Amino acid sequence: MDIKRVGVIGAGTMGSGIAHVFARSGYAVVLCDVEQRFLDRGLATITKNLDREVAKNKITIDDKASALKKIDPVTDRAKLADCDFIVEAATEKFEIKTEIFRDLDRLARPEVILASNTSSISITKLAALTRRPDKVIGMHFFNPVPMMKLVEVIRGLATSNETLAAVRDLAVKLDKTPVEVNDAPGFVSNRVLMPLLNEAMYAVMEGVATAEAVDEVFKLGMAHPMGPLTLADFIGLDVCLDIMRVMQDGLGDPKYRPCPLLIKMVDAGWLGRKSGRGFYQY
Repeated sequence: MDIKRVGVIGAGTMGSGIAHVFARSGYAVVLCDVEQRFLDRGLATITKNLDREVAKNKITIDDKASALKKIDPVTDRAKLADCDFIVEAATEKFEIKTEIFRDLDRLARPEVILASNTSSISITKLAALTRRPDKVIGMHFFNPVPMMKLVEVIRGLATSNETLAAVRDLAVKLDKTPVEVNDAPGFVSNRVLMPLLNEAMYAVMEGVATAEAVDEVFKLGMAHPMGPLTLADFIGLDVCLDIMRVMQDGLGDPKYRPCPLLIKMVDAGWLGRKSGRGFYQY
């Protein structure tokens, strides 16, 4: 496939990171979100991260200027119609992704691959919403996108070999390492990671240890770069809860039941780093 113009839906943490790596790799990017303020915030994040790369001599000032020039921020989704490849990086809610995929299927040319950055939702279900199920795939990037090498490439039941090969090649061109997994709730990364974070939350809720103590055990005893509760705050506690619920519903096993403390904290608006308070204060 000749991919030159890429659409990215969602200018949040993941969407802005995905737009960053595509633009830095030479692709024209149409970055779409529902409000201009989200786009402005996303572009500010991209600029800050490009500045960091310049400071570390990973790219030049000219590279930064070129990357920013390649990003076209839009609020009109119709402007994605001429894209050669589209990645959805919206909120981890099935009903939101449902509306997006139906609309993208209407807007995009029939040969265009539609990818989702979902971290847990079924690619097979998203594909079934479209008239091109063979061209729907999961492309799960990891945060922070400019730094993390892994891309989980999720093959839905109907995803074709050609689509899989095209997305694997695209990930390599972005200087990422694609790892193929099959479609199942949480895929590999979150199916293994989220129960760990959830269990750490139970340890705090039950008074086994403080959040600080739990994190120290994992940093010093298991050589984790950050503890599970710091990581949960970094991911966003609302995102952790959404993923646990997707796995609980999809797998039907009580071991995926979200920790009541997690539910309570999300209800309180304590979402982690992005809200200023989670298991820690920021």
